[in-house]
Amino acid sequence: MSDRPPSTEERYEALVEQLEELVERIESGEIGLEDSIKAYEQGVVLIAKARAILTRAEQRIEQLDLETLKKRASGDESS
Repeated sequence: MSDRPPSTEERYEALVEQLEELVERIESGEIGLEDSIKAYEQGVVLIAKARAILTRAEQRIEQLDLETLKKRASGDESS
């Protein structure tokens, strides 16, 4: 086991997996109304976390694109 924190992708994938499990539980009809509501609330939290990760990833990509364009404009494509 590694001491490094999980990558953003690993955390995102874990969130998606948890969300899929919640959806399966709700759709199965095997849990009651109150548990379905709790699962739905948990799902809303998971979606918010996943969206935040995707937003950060999008911002990183935009920053990298901007840096690449600046390098090309200045004629420095060695990096």
